[in-house]
Amino acid sequence: MSPHRPGPARRAPLHDDHRRTFPQLAPAQHADGRFAATWWGNAWVEALEDTALDPARLARGRAYASTGHVDAITVTPGRVVAYVHGSRPRPYRAEIRLRVLGDDDWERFLDAAASRPDHIAALLDKDVPHALAAAVDLLPGPGDLIPDCSCPDHGYPCKHTAALCYQAARLLDEDPFVLFLMRGRGEQEILAALSHRNATRAAAETTAAPPRMPTVPAREVLAQTSASGSRPLVDGPALPPPLPAPDRPGRPPVYPEDPDAPDPLALELLATEAAARAHAFLVTGHDPVASLTPWQDAVRLAAAHPGSGLTASTRALYRDLAAALDRTPADLARAVAAWRQGGPAGLAVLEESWDPPAGPFDRARPALIAADFPHFRPWRNRLSTRSLQLRYGRDGLWYGYESDPDREDWWPRGFPDADPVGALAALLGR
Repeated sequence: MSPHRPGPARRAPLHDDHRRTFPQLAPAQHADGRFAATWWGNAWVEALEDTALDPARLARGRAYASTGHVDAITVTPGRVVAYVHGSRPRPYRAEIRLRVLGDDDWERFLDAAASRPDHIAALLDKDVPHALAAAVDLLPGPGDLIPDCSCPDHGYPCKHTAALCYQAARLLDEDPFVLFLMRGRGEQEILAALSHRNATRAAAETTAAPPRMPTVPAREVLAQTSASGSRPLVDGPALPPPLPAPDRPGRPPVYPEDPDAPDPLALELLATEAAARAHAFLVTGHDPVASLTPWQDAVRLAAAHPGSGLTASTRALYRDLAAALDRTPADLARAVAAWRQGGPAGLAVLEESWDPPAGPFDRARPALIAADFPHFRPWRNRLSTRSLQLRYGRDGLWYGYESDPDREDWWPRGFPDADPVGALAALLGR
């Protein structure tokens, strides 16, 4: 469970992807008097409170929310609606409206999410990274929330819409995809778009035209065979040399669903496993699996599967592999990013800090300063700024990491390099 989410989840609400209705919430608020526990839930509340014209109405709305006056809440794009009980027997229809994001805004949001595996892992874990929310105007600001109510009170907001706003913040705490729905897109629509971006990126990595291999026409070889036909003559045309080993094993095709066929995920995993081990034997003559720990092998299996746990099948894979080793899917996603960055050495860099000997590490800071990067602070094998980090591996390579500023939530990024400035350039996409 994400550290930002309170308590156990309630039963799943009835919903389709663009309409979600949540049962009436039990009366509750936090010990400090706040209704929201997450930073995005509090931003939602503050957006209404900052433009409220009457603090007394806000206080009555908080009291209504904390004592269970708000009925079931329905969320659709641009709208949050509920019936709120007041002083009269018949409840009032309270509504909060906000602007939905345009297609261009959603493209920027999805591009920002798909570009970083830590953002995808956070969303799947019901967390919202600050940097991702800042990619578009995802969170409402003062004046963005427009209250409306069937009551005769013309306050802005009235106590009924204020109560609805406070209770809606509790929904956002449990599931930030409610906020995305308010802004115009449902959970399945967003995950499908992210999955498509991952598939497109994976296809681009694997569809580059292979180098043209040298050939000898078979007719020329056969024309030079001996009278017995058993072997080519010594002076026949030379056969082309073997192709060099590829840089990496290929990825298997996507297997369609078929009720009479084996599970497509299992087929893909088997094909990926066979390709990886065959490539290792071809290049090194060694079995790459024999010396791995169960955790390393789980990370290797997940890393061999395209994507970042977005589809139903890969979410199940991440969940099952992580649970088998008493880890979380977020732990596995981070480890997969490290494995894809540098294999077993990259995973060791993620999980181990150590004191490197004098030499390349001590020369790194002057090199970074000379390249106009003066703000890296050393600690053991790491050099860090507020949002960038370089880690020195036992293999003599520098590995790039990135985090939202001041959050100490480091994720592998870029490619390892023997030169710290080169690793930083890969991290920054230069």
